[in-house]
Amino acid sequence: MSTKTDVVRAAGQDRPGVIHARPVSHPWRWVALAVIAVLVAMMISSFVTNERWNFPVALQIMIQQPVLDGLVKGTIVGTIGAMVIGVVGGILLAVMRLSSNPVLRRVASVYTWFFRGIPRIVLLGMIGIGIPFLYDGLDFGVPFGQQFGHALGLSTDFTFFHLSLTQFSSTLLAGILGLGLSEAAYMAEIARAGIISVDKGQAEAAQALGMGNGKTMRRIVLPQAMRVIVPPTGNETIAMVKDTSLLIAIPVITELYYQVRIIGTRTLEIMASYVAVVAWYLIVCSVLMVGQFYLERYFGRGFGETKRAAKKAQQERAARPAGMGGA
Repeated sequence: MSTKTDVVRAAGQDRPGVIHARPVSHPWRWVALAVIAVLVAMMISSFVTNERWNFPVALQIMIQQPVLDGLVKGTIVGTIGAMVIGVVGGILLAVMRLSSNPVLRRVASVYTWFFRGIPRIVLLGMIGIGIPFLYDGLDFGVPFGQQFGHALGLSTDFTFFHLSLTQFSSTLLAGILGLGLSEAAYMAEIARAGIISVDKGQAEAAQALGMGNGKTMRRIVLPQAMRVIVPPTGNETIAMVKDTSLLIAIPVITELYYQVRIIGTRTLEIMASYVAVVAWYLIVCSVLMVGQFYLERYFGRGFGETKRAAKKAQQERAARPAGMGGA
């Protein structure tokens, strides 16, 4: 009959010896690092040794007043205006797409189908050239106001406001409107994805507390949907900064790319002008990327644990006295 000591001894004999574990080697990582280092060195050498880049002239072009005006008035203001129209319109279209009203759903679907199917440069060309060719202006007032005026014996045609499309179509506002209407179609899908990512029980609980549909959307659904909406919206904003260069189709004179191209054509410094405009686009987009990072971190609070929070929690667990707290 075996004793307890025999069982422990037998179990000890079955245990493996000391395991000498070594990390898995990854030689191809060093090969990839060497290749990347060579490519970066070649690129830096090209920038430094090739005088055709003409960086001093590019810097002079960047700080010229027409270029700065185009940067602020055309690129930055155009981006902000188009994104405001796009975000507000996109949220409204997303709510319409998710509505139980079939008319609203179909109107929103037709809108997104139409504007997502047209290239923005074609849309801006139609605004700048096509619409003024078709219509001299738009009259805002009572429909068939002229006929009503004649029937009532009045000299008025019930027109309250007249918009000259010939003058309006070549302005920055027309470009902002065109880019904003196009952006709303894309933002509608982004907002719709964010709204449907929120559990329906959240809205049902809010309505059970007496909240209306509008208040539930503003106070409950949209704040939670922002975690999903912010990243693609940041990408759309960065893309809009570059899409403002399409305002040349209207054409809008106070725009960054238009002004830089004019200077490059006049001075024959074509490459330097391209370097200047690329540098400004990179600067603006880099600032927006930093802002997007902080917005994502702000709206992502409570969803998952960040590295900093995980490290802090680990330090707090290690600082607790033995036998206190936590599993």
